Amino acid sequence: MTTRSTCPYCGVGCGVLIDTEDGRITNVRGDPEHPANFGRLCTKGSTLHLTASQAITQHARLLHPQLRSTRGEALRRVGWDEALDHAAQQFASTVREHGPDAVGFYVSGQLLTEDYYVFNKLAKGLVGTNNIDTNSRLCMSSAVAGYKLTLGADAPPACYEDVRHADCLFIAGSNAAWAHPVLFRRIEDARAERPGMKVIVCDPRRTATAESADLHLPLQPGTDVMLFNGLLHIMLWEGWTRPDWIARHTSGFEALKARVRECTPEAVARVCGLRQEDLVTAARWFATSPATLSLYCQGLNQSTSGTAKNAALINLHLATAQIGRPGAGPFSLTGQPNAMGGREVGGLANLLSAHRDLANPTHRAEVAALWGVPCVPERPGRTAVEMFQAAADGEIKALWIACTNPAQSMPDQATVRRALERAEFVVVQEAFATTATCEFADLLLPASTWGEKDGTVTNSERRISRVRPAVAAAGEARHDWRIAVDFAQRLEAALRPGAATLFPYATPESIWMEHRESTRGRDLDITGLSYARLDEAPQQWPLPEGAREGRARLYEDGVFPTADGRARFADVGYKPLAEARESRYPFSLITGRLRDQWHGMSRTGTLGRLFGHVPEPVVQLHPQDMERRGWKDGELLQLTSRRASVIVPVAASDSVGLSQAFMGMHWGSEFLGGMGQDGRPIAGVNALTTSDHCPGSKQPELKHAAVKIVRAELPWTLLGTAWLPPDEATPGRTRLQALMTRFPFATCVPFGHERSGLLFRAAAFEAPPAALLDELEAVLGLRDALRYEDARQGQRRVVRLARDGGQARLEGFLLAGDTRSQAWIAELLRSGAPAQAFGRLLLAPGATAPANLPARSAQVCTCFDVDEAAIRGALARCQGDAPARLAQLQGELRCGTNCGSCIPELKRLVGTEISLSPEVMNHP
Repeated sequence: MTTRSTCPYCGVGCGVLIDTEDGRITNVRGDPEHPANFGRLCTKGSTLHLTASQAITQHARLLHPQLRSTRGEALRRVGWDEALDHAAQQFASTVREHGPDAVGFYVSGQLLTEDYYVFNKLAKGLVGTNNIDTNSRLCMSSAVAGYKLTLGADAPPACYEDVRHADCLFIAGSNAAWAHPVLFRRIEDARAERPGMKVIVCDPRRTATAESADLHLPLQPGTDVMLFNGLLHIMLWEGWTRPDWIARHTSGFEALKARVRECTPEAVARVCGLRQEDLVTAARWFATSPATLSLYCQGLNQSTSGTAKNAALINLHLATAQIGRPGAGPFSLTGQPNAMGGREVGGLANLLSAHRDLANPTHRAEVAALWGVPCVPERPGRTAVEMFQAAADGEIKALWIACTNPAQSMPDQATVRRALERAEFVVVQEAFATTATCEFADLLLPASTWGEKDGTVTNSERRISRVRPAVAAAGEARHDWRIAVDFAQRLEAALRPGAATLFPYATPESIWMEHRESTRGRDLDITGLSYARLDEAPQQWPLPEGAREGRARLYEDGVFPTADGRARFADVGYKPLAEARESRYPFSLITGRLRDQWHGMSRTGTLGRLFGHVPEPVVQLHPQDMERRGWKDGELLQLTSRRASVIVPVAASDSVGLSQAFMGMHWGSEFLGGMGQDGRPIAGVNALTTSDHCPGSKQPELKHAAVKIVRAELPWTLLGTAWLPPDEATPGRTRLQALMTRFPFATCVPFGHERSGLLFRAAAFEAPPAALLDELEAVLGLRDALRYEDARQGQRRVVRLARDGGQARLEGFLLAGDTRSQAWIAELLRSGAPAQAFGRLLLAPGATAPANLPARSAQVCTCFDVDEAAIRGALARCQGDAPARLAQLQGELRCGTNCGSCIPELKRLVGTEISLSPEVMNHP
């Protein structure tokens, strides 16, 4: 059986076809009829069915409610009635004793629109608090504020099809090649069709997206506003603006002209670290191209100047009339699958349904009338950072967290974890039992997840798609909307005894119909839509009653949703980062996405194959920075910000600038940890990040923190890794994670393309007790194995071999105290090559790699497990120009022929091979 649904990862909103058999998901494919992806999927989407396997569902999923009656007590399994009755009692007593603002709801851009709507009504309509916010605050609130400040409404005016019509693509603060891979495939297609298209990428790092650009502007972190204002200065000086259009359709330009007068090319080049000639080229391409489309994401949003950055970029579109036409406009790329849907239903502390503003009395009255409540509270709610600070301060007593993992994703983890510990009652509504936040829950509620849910989501181009269930929810899990409704009805009985229910919903469609009515006459009017119509095809809003189809582009008539119908130039100036580099913290730490991982990895982190591209947590530094300090690849470094420290291996990369460092945003305490010197567990990369936030959007500066970096003096090291049966991998990882805090540094990750493996790496000042090593061996299945031990030297070496036909193959090993031979032994295990010939070398400390064992290089293609060495070997046999060599490479190794996520890297390798070929090297 095949079911049409939507991918649960990024905001591209790809359609998927889910194949099932006997009530189980067996495969997933891209939906060729879905207008967001036309059948394409990235590495993450194409492995969705593997994250729904029985082994993962059985061990990684929350399958029944669990409750602890008092702090310190273990969680125990309970029924739904007891769980929800207890939750209602706790919240009701908190509201009665401390008032409605003593509770908070923290929800997620991965919820469906229907889920979001119920939670919003629950908080603002029933409890009477605006303390409901979402992890979308961490990724999209600056985009919302920027659109509203300039264009008058939170509505991206462009669509994916505009990529084909653009003559210039201006990509800022987005590594779309990794973060929005299927959209990037469209960019590649458009450039192939129209070779004259210019692509400008603004990013401090030379990312896969920047590698493909005609012009890369490697600006200093946080200097985007200065760059954009400087480009406008050049456009004005050269006469590249559109005074006629500005006069007819905008206001506020004179103030902005005065603002940018001092943003000369010399000044901008100095602040941003760019060449003046590149600034002029960028300004010319942006302003004079027939159609310019900008694409931007977290590099602009996650900043203390996030609203200003968004607005300054939109200023460029207004000044050059690059908006309201095919191929032209400022297009914010949504981070999560339904961050847009959450904004539509008012699922933020400062919003109400259908893009209404909480601060507007008329809007509050409209929503109160729709909901049938006396009023909606006018006091602003706590936003994400403020909510957890209030809980840490004891002001918020009860927290309800749904479909998100703040103990990984929020900045300043020390404050977040203090909030979760101090709050008197914490509910975590979640599909996966393996998230860090689950450890802090007083009540765990199992929620359904992808493949099980029913409802709608809205993607980056305002397109609403259906999410359909292919299988029944696992265990006792319930849909998120159903949990919220069941809880709300119980809370009603306590807070509004005898009153008619505000939550009469029996299906997600009944919720959606109420949401639809709330949009009547609004900018996102969808009164012309129904579930039946969405079942036929996804649709873009607005689509009011009587309309035949949604609107692909907004503002084509030059009329904007402001009081006078004019767009507004934002008079914004450059402000430095919250934490500038200085002598005590001389490095700029930048965080960002990895190609094959998603957010906190609660789902992608269950698959070893998705760790092939980036196998373990690392910090990337420029080779010159490493050479100057005498640091080597793989060495452990300690990164310290003003809030915390983490220890992590280092890798040299010329993709980062001097005095910059890069780490993936995904590495939480589930994968990267240890015990800090303060006696508290290390909480992953976001222990380092700052909660300082944009005053307009309240979005924190997750992208940047000032850090100092020193060598971690941990001389005793350990590496344990083994293949395990599929149904033992997830329980094994849970057991290993519990051991991470027994070391100052530890990582624990899965690995393996066709098999299930676990890797545990640790370091310490001295050898730990032998009993701890025994525990590690037991989890990795190494108790009955060959071994060498020298207790006085703190060394232990254990290898497990298994017979495969007439050959012995390595199945697992533990190297403790001396890990110098780890690389070749790990490759022997990964490759499955015969191991009996290596005999005593496996147990010999410091043994060098045998000559007949080829080294494994970095994986490039996840789908077919192709590494860089194999690609370079194949390219040596290829001939012709770059497209011809790429085609030959794909024909031989199949890399890049499935999801295509590795194509940017393949193109880079092809280009490198051509540049080093004899005919090029010898060219005069």
